[in-house]
Amino acid sequence: MATFDTIIKDGIVVDGTRVPRYRADIGIKNGKIARIGRLKSSDAAQVLDARGLIVAPGGIDLHTHYDAQVHWDPYLTISSWHGVTTITMGNCGFGFAPVHAKDVERAMLALSRNEAIPLEPMRVSMDFTWETFPQYLDRLERLPLGINVSHLFPISPAVAYVLGSFEEAKRRRPTEQETAQIARLLHEAIDAGAIGWGAQQLVPGGTSAVQCDYDGSPMISDMLPDSFYLAMARALGKKGTGCIQFTRSSVGVNDPKAGMHNDFDFNALLAQESGRPVLFNAVAVNDKFPYVYRAQLRWLADANKQGKPVFGQTVTARAANYITFENWNLFDDSPVWREATTGTVEEKKVKLAAPHIRAAMREEYDAGTKSRDFLFGELAEFVVHQVQRTDLKHYEGLSVRQIAEREQKHPIDAMLDLSVADNLKTIWLGPIINNNVENYREIMASPYTLPGVSDGGAHIKFITPGTYSTDMLAWMVRDSGILSLEEAHYRLSYLPAWAAGIQDRGCLREGMAADIIVYDLEQLRILPSEVVYDLPANEWRRVQRAEGYRWILVNGQVTFEDGKCTGATAGRLLRHGRAS
Repeated sequence: MATFDTIIKDGIVVDGTRVPRYRADIGIKNGKIARIGRLKSSDAAQVLDARGLIVAPGGIDLHTHYDAQVHWDPYLTISSWHGVTTITMGNCGFGFAPVHAKDVERAMLALSRNEAIPLEPMRVSMDFTWETFPQYLDRLERLPLGINVSHLFPISPAVAYVLGSFEEAKRRRPTEQETAQIARLLHEAIDAGAIGWGAQQLVPGGTSAVQCDYDGSPMISDMLPDSFYLAMARALGKKGTGCIQFTRSSVGVNDPKAGMHNDFDFNALLAQESGRPVLFNAVAVNDKFPYVYRAQLRWLADANKQGKPVFGQTVTARAANYITFENWNLFDDSPVWREATTGTVEEKKVKLAAPHIRAAMREEYDAGTKSRDFLFGELAEFVVHQVQRTDLKHYEGLSVRQIAEREQKHPIDAMLDLSVADNLKTIWLGPIINNNVENYREIMASPYTLPGVSDGGAHIKFITPGTYSTDMLAWMVRDSGILSLEEAHYRLSYLPAWAAGIQDRGCLREGMAADIIVYDLEQLRILPSEVVYDLPANEWRRVQRAEGYRWILVNGQVTFEDGKCTGATAGRLLRHGRAS
């Protein structure tokens, strides 16, 4: 019998711990790294020739929304195409457990707009044979997985479950007794293997959030008071394990700087009350507003100096938005835009053409929309990527500003007149707002920042930030040199593993799980955006693939070879941050 199942031979090992790279062989046995050194090829059943290639730990993406996609896609693409071998779900407090049978459809509706996950694929792919969170983890463990999955306890469905329904949870706040019951469910989830809890509170009080429920109302988690979240933090502290993922930002205000200090202080307070790491969402970079991330870096440093462990999850992918008003929902912090973009396509067309709605949109635009500009770029800079009607093709390649100038229209009218005429099929390409690599040199110099926020599985018709790991290696390391390869893999794997309590992977050391990527740094690149109809119910999504990854291994088995899936499903549900 062979000593090893697989040997990765003669590669350049970057182990994820910041140790300088070195040349070595890696012997894998039973899904784990058994030995690193000089090994005989004859001692393995399979040998992967890694001469001239980088051998590194697979990426760990702590912020995804694959909660639905995991039920139909074992590989959770696009993340696995880009070298990610472990993901975390249940972020922002959204998910599908616990849930009463009567609320199954309502649970799916909640994510259909908020995270822009198409509804019909959920309906035909999710059997909802569970009710409690532990039962849901058992269900996940029975699914074929081509990638490792860890799970946060999502706050919104838990509150709906205890209060009796989503509608009741929208109508009132949990009582003291109900809060205690939710805390007991959290403890039950932690005992079953959850790595902590997650929540979104985009605008405290839930008055105007950029991500809303299917009907345009705030999400349950947006409406919960600070006292509730502090109770959940203390409940987690009693378990002495796990982390908190918290998305809180006053993006609805006109000035993106206003209110941020309070938002961040609350994250630090959660860390203090729980004694556990907090994953703060998000450090978002807009090259025109550098003071925002610089303030966040200062606050991160201050909190950690005080012994309050807060990590800033950072949006690092340079991914433009492709939007159509048939589907777009991320202007929901504006009441007029929220009203105009809810309903059927025909209802949206009528509202987007209505004079009183246009007047309100023009007034809002003229007053300034800095928070929206901060997140998505200026509306006038959006470019017509594609139109459906052949008689409108002459608009392709023109920006909103150019159309407005040529037709002597207000930018709002220039954009919406074309969209309505094109049956809301016009695809607008937003600007890339985070293209200055020097900003990332500054951000990645902080000990407390994690790359990512891929939102994998969400907003799949608009954007593809699941490319972040490839972008980081190709752009920040190879092309610009602002990061060493050692630092990049530390940020992509080891640091997120530590922050989230993932214990058995994240670096290449003997005894650790064999989650490994083997790639050619010079050939690494992100392929162009494309639309594919690969979802259940013949639904489509926007994807970007990668080139340059020779092999991707999950728990010792090759899942992708030169970008082609092998069919191996060696991924595991990570209970308590490790494979059981």
